[in-house]
Amino acid sequence: MRRTCGGTASARQIDDVRIGRALSKVLVTGATGFTGRYLAPRLAAAGYEVHGTTHGTAGGNVDGGVQLYDVDLTDAKAVEQVVAEVSPAKVVHLAAIAFVAHSDIAEMYRTNILGTRNLLGALASTSCQPDAVLIASSANVYGNSRSGKLDESALPTPANDYAVTKVAAENIATLYRDRLPLIVTRPFNYTGVGQSLDFVIPKIVDHARRRSPEIELGNLDVERDFSDVRAIADAYLELLNCSEAIGGTFNVCSGRHHSLREVIAMVEEISHQSMKVAINPAFVRRDEVLRLYGDNSLLSRVIGPLQMPPLKDTLQWMLEA
Repeated sequence: MRRTCGGTASARQIDDVRIGRALSKVLVTGATGFTGRYLAPRLAAAGYEVHGTTHGTAGGNVDGGVQLYDVDLTDAKAVEQVVAEVSPAKVVHLAAIAFVAHSDIAEMYRTNILGTRNLLGALASTSCQPDAVLIASSANVYGNSRSGKLDESALPTPANDYAVTKVAAENIATLYRDRLPLIVTRPFNYTGVGQSLDFVIPKIVDHARRRSPEIELGNLDVERDFSDVRAIADAYLELLNCSEAIGGTFNVCSGRHHSLREVIAMVEEISHQSMKVAINPAFVRRDEVLRLYGDNSLLSRVIGPLQMPPLKDTLQWMLEA
């Protein structure tokens, strides 16, 4: 049973979740990944019985009593088995290789494209289909050729292999729009405690925490939309429980932009230390767009205003963790 959009779960709404399909089950692929570790406990707190997939080195524990299955999403039979066993009322597809510079391109294509195809195929074929399936795409699909504020009407122009795989996953989803209740999200950059040091903000925070005197970065003047992973997880939960979201594609972002120079200044202020920045040409992309950020007005109209912490608060949380 879906609850009313645009608010937090009340006790009555949590009871509705429990009544809908006994204790309604939700399947989260990539549950032990960065986003999954924040979303899964929120789902459990909202009254869901949470099941999650993990695979190989991505394994680990998740708070909230999540039942985990070691599943390779590129194995269609294994995906069919876990979908049949769980029989989820809702599904969140987070599993992906998300680091743009991942060294194994073939693995990225297999996981992000074939994994999505196998999951949607299994869900479409099951006898008890879910009432919401959220596919996490990426704002990377918009590419680097435009600047300014982007809304969902901007045509995809992928500029790297990761973005190509996400466009492909969205295209695969269109094949199932008449058979599954799909929601596609395009999150912009987001960060928080536990994110890999491969990403720029955790790298900056880590250098500050270790009191490292120098850090190598690329262009400090690029401005991007940086969100807090906790707000991203909250948005996903709201979308899952909102009937108006079905069939939609949504930017998930703060709607604000900050340069890396500003990020460094905030980190220095919070940590009370300065950091020497060395510009590494290898980290500077040719013809890189200076300012790129998202328009979240469609998301806000559907689920209500997104409660996004200021970036400085997110950085303080990360520094103090």
